Amino acid sequence: MDITIHASFLPHTDADASLAFYRDALGFEIRGDAGYDGLRWITVGPPGQPDTSIVLEPPSADPGVTDDERRAVVEMMAKGTFAGVLLATADLDGTFERLRAGNAEVVQEPAEQPYGVRDCAVRDPAGNLVRIRELP
Repeated sequence: MDITIHASFLPHTDADASLAFYRDALGFEIRGDAGYDGLRWITVGPPGQPDTSIVLEPPSADPGVTDDERRAVVEMMAKGTFAGVLLATADLDGTFERLRAGNAEVVQEPAEQPYGVRDCAVRDPAGNLVRIRELP
């Protein structure tokens, strides 16, 4: 079986702030930007990896979600407990400094973990946890 990850979804609450984070601070390219009924979906991804993307979507986009569920999602996003992504880079310190300079909320500065990796963590403008691991 040959399966790859094509796209993952992360919620956003402010499209422009999310673009500033993923495009300007992380250096991702914009692959799509679509709107419908006042909502906006933005597809971003790392340059040189056209088959791997993150779709930034409004948390209220699913019509099957109730108002109570929608409120719970927004509350969890505000606390940073709803969604996250794990990225990897050969230049962890440089990436972290770019994110810090871009006013990302720092959760953890670069550090050696007891499970054998060096990583850091920040939150994107919607509160999603973005953990970045250093490649060997």
